[in-house]
Amino acid sequence: MNFKRLMPESTALRAGSAIVLVALLAACSGTSKPKPAELPANPSLMGVRQAWTVKIPDVGFPLTTDVSGDTVTVAGSDGTVVAIDARAGRETWRGNAGAPLAAGVGSDGAMAAVVTTNNELVALQNGKVLWKQKLSAQAFTAPLVAGRRVFVQTADRSISAWDGQSGRRLWIQQRAGENLVLRKAGVLIAVGDTLVAGIGGRLVGINPANGTSRWESPIAAPRGTNDVERLVDLTGSVSRVGDSVCARAYYASVGCVETQRGALAWSKPAMGADGVSGDQSFVYGTETDGSVVAWRRTDGERAWQSTRFKNRELTSPLAVGRSLIIGENTGTLHFVSREDGALLNRVTPDGSAITVAPVLAGNTVVIVTAKGGVFGYRPE
Repeated sequence: MNFKRLMPESTALRAGSAIVLVALLAACSGTSKPKPAELPANPSLMGVRQAWTVKIPDVGFPLTTDVSGDTVTVAGSDGTVVAIDARAGRETWRGNAGAPLAAGVGSDGAMAAVVTTNNELVALQNGKVLWKQKLSAQAFTAPLVAGRRVFVQTADRSISAWDGQSGRRLWIQQRAGENLVLRKAGVLIAVGDTLVAGIGGRLVGINPANGTSRWESPIAAPRGTNDVERLVDLTGSVSRVGDSVCARAYYASVGCVETQRGALAWSKPAMGADGVSGDQSFVYGTETDGSVVAWRRTDGERAWQSTRFKNRELTSPLAVGRSLIIGENTGTLHFVSREDGALLNRVTPDGSAITVAPVLAGNTVVIVTAKGGVFGYRPE
């Protein structure tokens, strides 16, 4: 086949208590947040043109924006799912999953899949619901749609495959789950003929035909004396160049795995909560203190680190052309140099928080804001 916060592992009641735990942990982390670094005047050293905009309902769940060719698929918290032609900013179709969303979107450009807060996997095509199936647990990672199948990872560590047209479950791989898992989007991608998933602090290669494991490679190992300290889930976007996949383990490390052999190339300590981006030379990420870091892809040594956004809450970066594009919860979109992190430009799409990682579709950078603004930008 050719592909292209915390919560407990069981019931919804326990999930609610874990979400409260996240809030308590944040509240206990300090009496007040450090003051964000002042931003200098906008240097406007590169051109950035807004090409189009589309409106969807507010986004308050861990949205993953899907790119399949020129089609970008996004979703609002109320269950709205929209496919957009990124070349013109034209809606291809708009539909609704019928319930608020917990995870999404996955798409192959034709069919899209999301997971609702009712633990239902919903497949849509041309704006119409194709089928719905009940899952064994909550999900926060967007489904993967590939090879006419839909793959899902749930919070109890189960991974399952579903027939794209009928919704029939084809297989399920179940593992013993930890007491706590991250209430953020994790890793579920296709690399050649292998399904690659993040399970705990490990990247795992799975045969998509039957769910059997091919290899496992640890990017981070659990440490500490309690469940919170030992939490090392892989989170957010990854950087893939050929068979090299680089990912972040929550508040632990960043590392790269050669997926042909399932061998760890390197792993380096890193204190971040969101995913990474990259190119053939570097892997880029943002740390929880607002630092922007570039690691050498060959050996993981730091090439440079910028503290210009100290104490600011940033998305994972997107590497495009000569710049890294980074969203901020203040509503600002920053463009910095890939060479050293120097400021190049910044824009403000609609003033609401940007917490969804930017994506690239063709020559268009797509940004989604908390107010449901979907913006297409074209850097020079």
